[in-house]
Amino acid sequence: MAIEVFNRYENKYLMDSKAFYVIYNRLLEYMELDEYNKNDKFYSISNMYYDTEHDSLIRNSLAKPKYREKLRIRAYGIPEEDGKVYLELKKKVFGLVNKRRTALKLNEAYDFVSSGIEPEFKTYMNKQVIQEIKYFLQRYDLQPKVFLAYDRIAMFCKNNRDLRITFDTNIRSRRYDLKLESGDQGESLISRGQWLMEVKAEKTVPLWLSKMLSEHQMFRTSFSKYGNEYKKMRNERLAGERIQL
Repeated sequence: MAIEVFNRYENKYLMDSKAFYVIYNRLLEYMELDEYNKNDKFYSISNMYYDTEHDSLIRNSLAKPKYREKLRIRAYGIPEEDGKVYLELKKKVFGLVNKRRTALKLNEAYDFVSSGIEPEFKTYMNKQVIQEIKYFLQRYDLQPKVFLAYDRIAMFCKNNRDLRITFDTNIRSRRYDLKLESGDQGESLISRGQWLMEVKAEKTVPLWLSKMLSEHQMFRTSFSKYGNEYKKMRNERLAGERIQL
């Protein structure tokens, strides 16, 4: 059964392909690949982010307050219309990431977010999380805003399953045809060959990992996929308006 409640700290690092392969091969000494990466394959993740008409959730998040929150539907691969997805409520409080999610069928997730009416309970759902998301939906009038997808390699520490490291590349987005079942195509959000590494841990990272990152001059960065997409869209819109003037 998939874990549906997460409380952890997340640190992010941007790197090129050369640095990725060096770090990746070093990490294999301490970590093992996710089951979906066992044959040296990526797995793709697709996300639909929801926001208000005037993008209040992402604008608030970019202001970096002590508390911020987002809602998204996440799918692994391209889902069928009645395929399994996760509806996720992600919060960040004083740097601690709290993620709560429930499995739903895609059409159930769409209907829930658009109407605010909780779906008829099924055994694959998390009743408590559904109630929390229902309360969230009562506070905001949400609509689908942006599709984001990427290819991922994930690793778990052999001696501590609470330590997870992911590498995302080919991050892409679109603001048209906002349906997860429509495919995972989109415009590139980062340069070709760039990787985003995320270190996710419930507590502090182990000493061996801190030394490894320091040795390879890996420094933490602030990188929100949705946040960077929003800034890119906003800048392109402003540039277009200046040209018209």
